[in-house]
Amino acid sequence: MSLSAVYAHPFASTVKTFRSASGKSGRFYSLPALAKQYPGVKRLPVSLRIVLESVLRHCDGERVTTEHVAQLARWQPNAPRSDEIPFTVARVVLQDFTGVPLLADLAAMRSTAQRLGHDPKKIEPLVPVDLVVDHSVMVDYYGTKNALDLNMKLEFQRNRERYEFMKWGMQAFDTFGVVPPGFGIVHQVNLEYLARGVHLKGGLYYPDTLVGTDSHTTMINGIGVVAWGVGGIEAEAAMLGQPVYFLTPDVVGFELTGRLREGCTATDLVLTVTEILRSHKVVGKFVEFFGEGTASLTLPDRATIANMAPEYGATMGFFPVDEKTLDYFRGTGRSKGEIEAFEAYFRAQELFGVPKAGDIDYSQVVQLDLGQVTPSLAGPKRPQDRIELGRVAAQFASLFSKPNAENGFNQPAALLHTRYQPELGQPADPPAPEKATPTPPGAPRFEAEMEGNKPARATAHAEDEPLSQAVQKKLTIGNGDVLIAAITSCTNTSNPGVLLAAGLLAKKAVEAGLKVKPHIKTSLAPGSRIVTEYLTATGLLPYLENLGFSLAGYGCTTCIGNAGDLTPELNAVITQNDLVCAAVLSGNRNFEARIHPNLKANFLASPPLVVAYAITGTVLTDLMTEPLGKGHGGKPVYLGDVWPSSDEIHALMKYAMHGKAYRDNYERVKTEPGKLWERIKGVGGKTYTWPTSSYIAEPPFFDGFTLQPPAEQAPAVRSARIMALFGESITTDHISPAGSIKESSPAGQWLLARGVLKPDFNSYGARRGHHEVMMRGTFANVRIKNLMLPPGPDGSREEGGWTLYQGDGLVEKMSIFDAAMRYQAAGVPTVVFAGEEYGTGSSRDWAAKGTQLLGIKAVVARSFERIHRSNLVGMGVLPLQFKAGDSWESLGLTGDEQIDVLPHPGLLPQSDAVLVITRADGSRREVPLTLRIDTPVEVNYYRAGGILPYVLRQLLGA
Repeated sequence: MSLSAVYAHPFASTVKTFRSASGKSGRFYSLPALAKQYPGVKRLPVSLRIVLESVLRHCDGERVTTEHVAQLARWQPNAPRSDEIPFTVARVVLQDFTGVPLLADLAAMRSTAQRLGHDPKKIEPLVPVDLVVDHSVMVDYYGTKNALDLNMKLEFQRNRERYEFMKWGMQAFDTFGVVPPGFGIVHQVNLEYLARGVHLKGGLYYPDTLVGTDSHTTMINGIGVVAWGVGGIEAEAAMLGQPVYFLTPDVVGFELTGRLREGCTATDLVLTVTEILRSHKVVGKFVEFFGEGTASLTLPDRATIANMAPEYGATMGFFPVDEKTLDYFRGTGRSKGEIEAFEAYFRAQELFGVPKAGDIDYSQVVQLDLGQVTPSLAGPKRPQDRIELGRVAAQFASLFSKPNAENGFNQPAALLHTRYQPELGQPADPPAPEKATPTPPGAPRFEAEMEGNKPARATAHAEDEPLSQAVQKKLTIGNGDVLIAAITSCTNTSNPGVLLAAGLLAKKAVEAGLKVKPHIKTSLAPGSRIVTEYLTATGLLPYLENLGFSLAGYGCTTCIGNAGDLTPELNAVITQNDLVCAAVLSGNRNFEARIHPNLKANFLASPPLVVAYAITGTVLTDLMTEPLGKGHGGKPVYLGDVWPSSDEIHALMKYAMHGKAYRDNYERVKTEPGKLWERIKGVGGKTYTWPTSSYIAEPPFFDGFTLQPPAEQAPAVRSARIMALFGESITTDHISPAGSIKESSPAGQWLLARGVLKPDFNSYGARRGHHEVMMRGTFANVRIKNLMLPPGPDGSREEGGWTLYQGDGLVEKMSIFDAAMRYQAAGVPTVVFAGEEYGTGSSRDWAAKGTQLLGIKAVVARSFERIHRSNLVGMGVLPLQFKAGDSWESLGLTGDEQIDVLPHPGLLPQSDAVLVITRADGSRREVPLTLRIDTPVEVNYYRAGGILPYVLRQLLGA
């Protein structure tokens, strides 16, 4: 914004000057000055005031009006939420799984512009965009000192075409930058490096704000940055100058009091916060932390809590700026000038410091005494299902025989302690479950000799017997066994406290003589190179390596589904005996089939507890009362014997907050990105020359695009067939998996038909640049259950992406993809029905894109998660919500009905719609629904055929 524009601004009188500690002055739009006109501004939640600053600064009388400013300035804690906020962000961050399809969309926009005779450069991000490559590395190799090098070489081999495409994007777009593989997880890189506190442009200072294409973008809320995750669809609009539109939110104040007890970690705290806030139903709301307990938390602890906002359902988990924020900026190497401007700006805005009780007007207040937090895990299928450490074994036993709908596994209780003993190297025909017998004490357990962590020849040995002496013995593996133990993901690896605790626990365990069984897949995958620097400086890394936690990569790895495979012997025993084995990881997500398709129980835990469970090897051990294992001389060693004290952790913290180390590390992003990255060569030019590739293809979203919008059509869906009937908590992992691709799946068959061998399939996440793979992967999760399919004799439901095709008088079971293609060929629209929390999880735009490409015109659910609902609208799919008390089950739907969906002809936001059900016998029933197109701009997006054609018409018509 030029100074002349500032003086012509409707609120030019609010432009004031601040002065930093060194005397440097800066101009800014002053909220205290605005408060003279709107006195209520002073009691607004801090997060809303930062949003208000953006609305105030961008007020142009067109997209952002004086009424928008007035509406937000007059926010009331419990008013009806019908006002739309146009929020213009300062920047956008991407991770590679979502960034590559976004870049493909931008490239397709340029190709479309060129075909229409327009300058492709009209398609250019108007705000800085940073893509961090963090989702590509897989844990193929582990437990050896060269695992990182081997995994990265495989990563570049698999992803060469994607990286070439990124290199094209770097030269084609002026504001598009890439942090190459091997630097860390996007959220930790954002926290430690990309976030600058305040920005200066056109002579004006303004606060850092952003949206990101990963739901855990909210980690940055820990340093007072207003930001949240959006789908790639919304992110593209934000990049291209569109405001992010959302309804004025409720803001839940979360008051923390007291102090954490000795032995409790930030992970225990965040799992407790997640459980509490899920019960308060904060979906679509801002959560803002305040109170003396909040002020006492370290910045990494705040970032840990903020990061899990998607798990507790909030749009944000916001922490105000205070002295702890400044300390963190100093410790991570920000310059003195940046920090001074940052502090002076927030003080001038009267936004500095953590509010005390009574300072702010919140929609509601939730309280937690930090002293009540206890050591915890969460699982086995959802992050909000917290279990106190002392109850994990009992909870697993309780869930073992419960139905899947109760998060159980529906296994016969008699099988819980059964173990299976196939001959090593002969996994084909293990005993049937009913013939298996409990393993006597001291019996051998499964081991596998590894050669570079690829299965070589299988061997076995008894508990304490050297591998070399145990070539011909049998293995055993049972329910509850831990097969993956991973220190990974943004939530915890950005927090030095819990990582130092893991290293200290490993040191004490090794010194006590404890070991980890070699068949457990152990990995250390930090979110930043800084982690291994301070683990090395403190002398703790060798102890982690001794227990198998060698550095495997810098990236999301296990938490995103990149744990790599287990050995063939383990997979065979698990699948042929339907075992419920476990993973324990320091991650955010443990949804079904996300960690590994064959591991049904997945538990989130702090890094030190991940190490502890790797040592004990089963979740059936009560770590509060039973020993982890036997140490030197057969002496039992308990968790309390090896758990580090807070004083021990604090004494090492100085190694983790060293400004020069951070500056030196991130300087290498530009100066030393790595030889593997430097060897990648991308094509040049403003437009992309689309190659023949199984990774990258021009997406079909602009096929038939014209500058004139399509003629307005009634949004009704008529004579539709039901594609699926789903239950509760269908996640974006269920809708669009990120992990491995099965050979027998439609996507696997498509790849095989193009000469791609199974070892080169990579993952759905890595292939998001190709719509042919991704539409075949939609609803292809191996654990998804379409309840249209009849139950088996035992009442169980078949898993996988199947449906019953209904057409021409036939009812035929087939894959959802194949059915979708037949329905589309016949011109028959389809709909999906679901329960509560449809679309929970990662902000996966392909969950909406794939839905649209399958010809699904509407999704009717009991409730939606925020991002997925928005993405459905952005792709031209109608989201509709049952009225309270209604569900597809209460309506008696079975899947053979025909469906009409009749929204209000004007598509009024959140208006009533009518669901017309025509049963096979010809009877009809009408049911009211709520249209979940929530804002006026979403109406425009839907009518334009989606947000992408809407934005492209604006850019080419400018």
